[in-house]
Amino acid sequence: MSAYKITEHKYDMVVVGAGGAGLRATFGLAQKGLQTVCLTKVFPTRSHTVAAQGGISAALGNMGEDDWRYHFYDTIKGSDWLGDQDAIEYMCREAIPAIIELEHYGVPFSRTEDGKIYQRPFGGMTTKYGEGPSAQRTCAAADRTGHAMLHTLYQQSLAHNARFMIEYFALDLIFDEEGVCRGVLALDMAEGSLHLFRAHGVVLATGGYGRAYFSATSAHTCTGDGGGLVMRAGLPVQDMEFVQFHPTGIYGAGCLITEGVRGEGGILRNSNGERFMERYAPHYKDLASRDVVSRSMTVEIREGRGVGEHKDHILLDLTHLGPEVINEKLPGIAESAHIFAGVDVTKQPIPVLPTVHYNMGGIPTNFYGEVVRKQGDDPDAVVPGLYAIGEAACVSVHGANR
Repeated sequence: MSAYKITEHKYDMVVVGAGGAGLRATFGLAQKGLQTVCLTKVFPTRSHTVAAQGGISAALGNMGEDDWRYHFYDTIKGSDWLGDQDAIEYMCREAIPAIIELEHYGVPFSRTEDGKIYQRPFGGMTTKYGEGPSAQRTCAAADRTGHAMLHTLYQQSLAHNARFMIEYFALDLIFDEEGVCRGVLALDMAEGSLHLFRAHGVVLATGGYGRAYFSATSAHTCTGDGGGLVMRAGLPVQDMEFVQFHPTGIYGAGCLITEGVRGEGGILRNSNGERFMERYAPHYKDLASRDVVSRSMTVEIREGRGVGEHKDHILLDLTHLGPEVINEKLPGIAESAHIFAGVDVTKQPIPVLPTVHYNMGGIPTNFYGEVVRKQGDDPDAVVPGLYAIGEAACVSVHGANR
């Protein structure tokens, strides 16, 4: 018998985490008629997806020629050829109807003049399997895409009567004698009380572990909680060595400056005022893949061409874009740069530095989202009743780089 009072709850499904992946799972399960509860450390619309700026990619072809197969090729190449190609094919093909689905749910995407979803270029996006011009593939809601998605999915979850337990911290997974995951033990952080959530299945959508690093674009809630849950249960994690550094975190703060800034025409410059990416990636320049740009910036700094008193960062210049473009397409960036760097982006460049941004590793799953582990001769034995999605999971569609 426990020495602590534990309050029990019974649901069909428990979702841990209320970011983009967690809310989509919560909404989807509730829509199918399952009694669903979502446990979250913070109010759902404060989850880290709210900080996603530049957009979400799908080969809609609204801004020029594109094809999901080009997206497929770019993703495999961007993963340093280490991504699971079956999972990548599925993701890139299904991204198109997924975006249309989000639009129908109410995500207020920015629009082209003829009313289509606006798409901007991001690094590493090509056409003709790398032989053609850059693709404009990233569907955007100005520079607050995550904010728009998160609020829409939360509203849809409420509309389908999903239950939210806010400021609850998941402590341990619960398994039965057959090894089936049957629920979660959680702490009510407001009261300090323990709660046992019994269910037929558990979905882990706890995000990444960026805050394991000193400087990260991640919110302070991104502490790898899902990985901790599965490791305490004796289950493995995968590819934890693959950590993406985003080229443009605000120097000294780590706050993200979206790749969309460079997609709209922003330029990286060294202490000589040189657009140095022309030397490292002559074709794609500032829109080379994130790992290429981050390494190039690091080389510039190490060779003495950094800026500032200690020559330890780089400048991101968007002054040439003009106030009209900035205010229409990058209003959040202008605000972030003013708050965290004291910069008026219409007149001054933003000081930036490569910063931990995304964790490719996580809880190993198949592309159904089922958690897997090695069992006997089967390297992909399913852990019944346990699922992982989003950044917490590792399928792996990202390989060594996203």
